[in-house]
Amino acid sequence: MSLDATATHSPSKYDRLIAAAKAIPPTPTVVVHPCDETSLRGAVDSAAAGIIRPLLVGPARKIRDTAARFALDISGYEIVDAAHSDDAAAKGVELIHAARGELLMKGSLHTDELMRAVTAKAGGLRTDRRISHVFVMDVPAYAETIFVTDAAINIFPDLDAKRDIIQNAIDLYNQAGFGQSPRVAILSAVETVTSKIPSTIEAAALCKMADRGQITGGVLDGPLAFDNAIDLESARIKGIKSEVAGRAQILVVPDLESGNMLAKNLAYFAKADGAGIVLGARVPVVLTSRADSPRARMASCAVAALYAHARRQKAPTIAA
Repeated sequence: MSLDATATHSPSKYDRLIAAAKAIPPTPTVVVHPCDETSLRGAVDSAAAGIIRPLLVGPARKIRDTAARFALDISGYEIVDAAHSDDAAAKGVELIHAARGELLMKGSLHTDELMRAVTAKAGGLRTDRRISHVFVMDVPAYAETIFVTDAAINIFPDLDAKRDIIQNAIDLYNQAGFGQSPRVAILSAVETVTSKIPSTIEAAALCKMADRGQITGGVLDGPLAFDNAIDLESARIKGIKSEVAGRAQILVVPDLESGNMLAKNLAYFAKADGAGIVLGARVPVVLTSRADSPRARMASCAVAALYAHARRQKAPTIAA
């Protein structure tokens, strides 16, 4: 099922995403420390929509008190008691290892608390791929659902880390139903390679890595400035001939600071919703913010559920 946006400037991209997730079986999801209204409601709403099947991990009394205070029905969900947020994060990771969930979902704990448990060298959820974050953004003024990466995990990624960041985003795009072979723009301040701006050199190197098969599944171009990455007229004026320029679907930022500012600019100036997902771990991690709208929270679950479903479908079967 493809979710690739058509040339309509419609605010319904997330609606199509959520509908697609409802069409597959609910994904078992370990929800870590859902001890405030926003995080618990996000899990309950996503479960009611048939997207996830939550297993709640945290201080049981606090979770039940929160549910009672805000009239949230959690009677059908198992709760695994944990003493505090760090304990909840550790137990959440243990439950993933025990095959109790195919997704990990952040509750009301800090991101670094959860990610510390996920990235722990002993008992964590690391793989040989660098862990990275993708914002899946519904920008009303842009025809495509657009990915921004990495704006939350890797602060100053080097070339090898950027390779993984790009591959993670491409894999998500291809496997979660957005379409195939996404157009990937590697952003910098300018669209020409110059030794004065190191990110332009890395962008050029990443494109050559794609030519050599070190990055697969997408069409890369860079360096591109933001305007000529997403606006065809800007690309035309600059004389850029490219499959990507003006029509990007994945925006790869130079570092976390620029990515975080870009994503928040889109959220606050362009009124975009941003679903958040962490990739490169053993399971997708739903990483939401307290400022996320209920629709964005559900969309985060939907993206992760679709990706987990695709990974499950691709997993090798073992003969009896």
